[in-house]
Amino acid sequence: MGMKIAVIQHTRNEPPGLFASFFAERDIPLEYIRLDETNELRETGATHFIFLGGPMSVNDEEIYPWLADEKALIRRAVSHHQKVLGICLGAQLIASAFGAKVFPYVQETGWHQITREPGLEGVFSQFPERFCVFQLHGETFEMPYKGRLLCSGDAVRNQAFVYKTALGLQFHVELTDLIIRDWCRDLTRYQQEKILRETPRYLAESNRLCRIIGEDFISG
Repeated sequence: MGMKIAVIQHTRNEPPGLFASFFAERDIPLEYIRLDETNELRETGATHFIFLGGPMSVNDEEIYPWLADEKALIRRAVSHHQKVLGICLGAQLIASAFGAKVFPYVQETGWHQITREPGLEGVFSQFPERFCVFQLHGETFEMPYKGRLLCSGDAVRNQAFVYKTALGLQFHVELTDLIIRDWCRDLTRYQQEKILRETPRYLAESNRLCRIIGEDFISG
């Protein structure tokens, strides 16, 4: 069976962005599961899974029952040694799926510096020691037992981690200029101006890191 990636999307304006074009360049098929439209996590024959961001909390299972189904799918995929990538809400879903607490914390919006942890092997050994990423979240997570921290932030410590075959990123590397402009519409004028001023400085490097993560995701 060939590679097939399931993209689990929670809201219309948080698409896979650069990942979609990256995988299209490699003729890797994507199957979109739009939970905001169907409210149902259907069965999929995917070999790889990407869980995107969203405005809800992973703790809102009474409001969104499919959150529990997502966590079960993450546990099942990892038990079968399948690759899982979680972005923002997706990272929190991975943490929660393996017993870690997710809770309200510092609101991070826009471009923020984070630090790669020392002594790493694998994909994050290719990352700079300090780099700038786009953030849009108000919750954070504890580390799952036996998870490994990959990147830390100044205000919010846990920014990237790996748990077996699952990689969680609290930040967004999938962003394009169009997505950022779309997200800015709901922000204050000060936030909009600051983000749009900083985006030309940081977006190209963010795109480069996204492609490194994408290559690692489909390897092995």
